[in-house]
Amino acid sequence: MRPLCGRIRIDNCHVQSKPSAMDPPRFLIQAPEARSLELEQSSALPLTHFLLSLVSSALSLARPPISNFPVAAVGLGSSGRIFIGVNLEFPGLPLHQTVHAEQFLLTNLSLNAEPRLEYLVVSSAPCGHCRQFLQELRHAPNIKLLIASDESRDFTPLSKFLSHRFGPRDLLPDEVPLLLEPRHNGLSILDESHDLANGYIANEELKRAALEAANKSHAPYSGFPSGVALMDAGGKIYQGSYMESAAFNPSMGPVQAALVAFVAGGGGKYEAIVAAVLVEKKGATVKQEGTARLLIQSIAPKCQFRAVLCCSGAPH
Repeated sequence: MRPLCGRIRIDNCHVQSKPSAMDPPRFLIQAPEARSLELEQSSALPLTHFLLSLVSSALSLARPPISNFPVAAVGLGSSGRIFIGVNLEFPGLPLHQTVHAEQFLLTNLSLNAEPRLEYLVVSSAPCGHCRQFLQELRHAPNIKLLIASDESRDFTPLSKFLSHRFGPRDLLPDEVPLLLEPRHNGLSILDESHDLANGYIANEELKRAALEAANKSHAPYSGFPSGVALMDAGGKIYQGSYMESAAFNPSMGPVQAALVAFVAGGGGKYEAIVAAVLVEKKGATVKQEGTARLLIQSIAPKCQFRAVLCCSGAPH
């Protein structure tokens, strides 16, 4: 990777304007700064190819303790902002709990209300799982993709990587909002909702945050949206919305999405998470509580976990 010039550099897990060991990792570069970085790097280097220069350092943000194979994805949104995604692995849990770098990236876009992914650079060729997950975007075939290890340095439409695609349009009417598109699922907390196993009422602020995440959840195939809110020891809250795939298996759980928010928000060790609330619909066929509780208790044993029920429309 060519080093960035002047006062801007990427080093030690940080995209920094004023390098400091105290700065948290950054997974989002705002549009004006992205343009400034591009110009400082080289006035002749297009912003799309500037993304490639970020991939190597973004690898250091990954958390792959099982495979020891870091993966990074760097994307350019239609707003001009640059987003970073990396893979997350969780020892002691099944491999399907893993968060792929491309899933992290799309979650990062969703968390920051980015309407469209235009360009994507990945450190390694996307697996079939991720090529499928990307199909949840309405314009997926037109996303320009570059694999960092390729010598060509040419962006190629995603349609070339998944030419015979199966996606939302095979299952949903055209008017249904897709991933990254605004939605509100119209959910309300049931008055009697509480964790029956422990008898505690969930923290109200955390519960509201989890409900908000559930209302943003992309779950058009099952019809059972859900959301999670995490709180760290400093009282900071991180939200995650469940995101489904038309192929079902690549779906992204709400805890994983909240952990993306935690990592991207500068969270350190997972043990810093002290409270978590899951909101899901009463009588859901697709239930999150069991796997959500397992994941949280595995990575943050002292975290207080609450499952809260909701329903469509006004609370009962």
